[in-house]
Amino acid sequence: MRSPEEQATAAAIISLMRGVIYREKDESTWAALERHGSAVRDHFADIAVDVVLDDIEGYAYLRSQDEVEGSDPLPRLIRRRALTYQASLLAVLLRRRLAEFEATGGEGRLVLSLEQIADMLSVFAKDSTNEARRLDRVAVTVRQLKDLGFVQELRGQAGSWEVRRVLKAYVDAQTLGDFEARLADYARADPSDGTGSAGGEDE
Repeated sequence: MRSPEEQATAAAIISLMRGVIYREKDESTWAALERHGSAVRDHFADIAVDVVLDDIEGYAYLRSQDEVEGSDPLPRLIRRRALTYQASLLAVLLRRRLAEFEATGGEGRLVLSLEQIADMLSVFAKDSTNEARRLDRVAVTVRQLKDLGFVQELRGQAGSWEVRRVLKAYVDAQTLGDFEARLADYARADPSDGTGSAGGEDE
């Protein structure tokens, strides 16, 4: 029979394997991570996985360790997911909006409607007269990011999406800076010569 400490450690390990843990959403698991963090990290270290815990932002997740040259690679517990261009673009746009939200002293959660998200993407998409189809495509893209834990639809508020702060761990400052430079080039380009296109939706 497990001791209370072993039970708490096992519960924290299982929760991490299921996805991102947020302090505000699961206080008991977060407390277990803080109390038994060493045991949890040791468990995952044996299978080449790191536990990333951001105490300031209040989230924790698993990340595969870099492969050591000359050693036989282990099967990956954390699968790499290939995002579409649209999903990758939206992740960077949402990271940018989150940075702006924090820079202006925004408190609480950054929540955007599906229409607001669609407007963010519209700059990089081909013109479409079919509004319903455009929103459907955006909804599919948003659900891709939801599966990764980057956004969460508010309970009881269909079409309202919270941008989760764990996104900051996946889209770093360097990536954001590179994107800002591309945006500046895009804004300076002459739309009539075709060089200003930063990509478009597949037809």
